Parts: sequence; C-alpha cells; structure tokens
Amino acid sequence: MTENDLSKAILESAIEVHRTLGGPGLLESVYEEALAWELRQRQLDVQRQVQLPIPYKGHTLASPLRIDLIVGRLVIIECKATSKYHEVFEAQALTYLRLTGMKLGIVINFGERLVKDGFHRVVNGL
Repeated sequence: MTENDLSKAILESAIEVHRTLGGPGLLESVYEEALAWELRQRQLDVQRQVQLPIPYKGHTLASPLRIDLIVGRLVIIECKATSKYHEVFEAQALTYLRLTGMKLGIVINFGERLVKDGFHRVVNGL
C-alpha cells in the first residue's frame, strides 16, 4: 500500500472510532488504542507508542520522543483530543517525519465534533 492508500484507510478508521465512541470527550489514549485496534482489523501493520531516539551533535539524547502510531511502516499518526487545535501539532508531526525519513504524517484531533474536520495531513517531500 502507498501512503495515500493508508491515509484513506486511516481516515475511514478514525471516523469509525469517533462514531463508535460517541464523538469528543474522551482521553487521547482511548482514541489511540481504539484506532490501533480498528486499523489492525483492516489487516494493517500498526506500531503503537514507538520510541524515537533524538540525535544531537553525534550524541543520542536520553529522552526519546514517542510516536503515537506508525502504520504500514510508512505513515506516522499523532492523536489529539483537544477542543482547540493548534498548528504546533503539525510542526511536531513534521519533526517526527524528518527524524524518521518518512514522508506522511497525520494529525487526528478527536476533539472535533466531526473527526474529518480534525484530520490533518503533513508531508515531508511527498
């Protein structure tokens, strides 16, 4: 599957999770776990809470980043559950893409009334 194929499956899965859980109001971790389950039901490879070492001038920092989900080893997903979306979420995803060399990140804000309004694609040379 390509990044775009995965993106479509991720959006469909996020909508299903949001609908099934009754919309906004739960913790980010609840949506993340449900989304991982939903994606696995679609036979997709999903890694959850992946630690990402941070290189700094030839040294690896002691505090790694944590990526919420990686799907198909191609797409990074950052789950949010906030009533106020901020562009810094996309900057965070772009940093993760640059550090991993991946090309597509998706920020999903489950705090929106309609999850499709909280679905943001972030690209790194795609």
